[in-house]
Amino acid sequence: MIYIYNCFGGTHSSALAAAYHLKKIPADRTPTKEEILGVDIFNKLTPKDMGKIIFHGEDDERHPVYTVGRGRSKELIPAMRNLLLLLPQNNEEKVVFSNTSPTVPLPMTFGGLFSRRLHIDFIGVPLLVKGAQQTHPVIAQLVEKTREVAKTTTNSVEVLENKELEVNKLFG
Repeated sequence: MIYIYNCFGGTHSSALAAAYHLKKIPADRTPTKEEILGVDIFNKLTPKDMGKIIFHGEDDERHPVYTVGRGRSKELIPAMRNLLLLLPQNNEEKVVFSNTSPTVPLPMTFGGLFSRRLHIDFIGVPLLVKGAQQTHPVIAQLVEKTREVAKTTTNSVEVLENKELEVNKLFG
């Protein structure tokens, strides 16, 4: 099994999902500011990193966990899926793409804009931390759902959009 969490920039919600998946931050309580900012690529990627598949480690079942930033592309994940489906079936490894974008609350959206795009960290970083703490239970739920689907799917490549976890529907 290969897990690939994806979002717009690949540096906030997908990075957090990978950290939850790998138990680098706790899923059973709201993470601290230090835990959030300690996630390896949290708020560190730039636009030139979009499309780059980043390895974060192996989970407790020795499955690799990756992230990728999609940017504005609606085609990247379907193209990656279709490419994987073209490969010879010698590799029995299943791949699960899980979209973390629906979990992003407004503070995280604006925090990313201020910090990554406008380079105003003193406004952006506190908003990112607040947003990460606000959406913590939703991202933890997304990771749990992703792992469950991975265990039960018969598809060699599974794409999860996770629209039912849209944070604005849950909190708004």
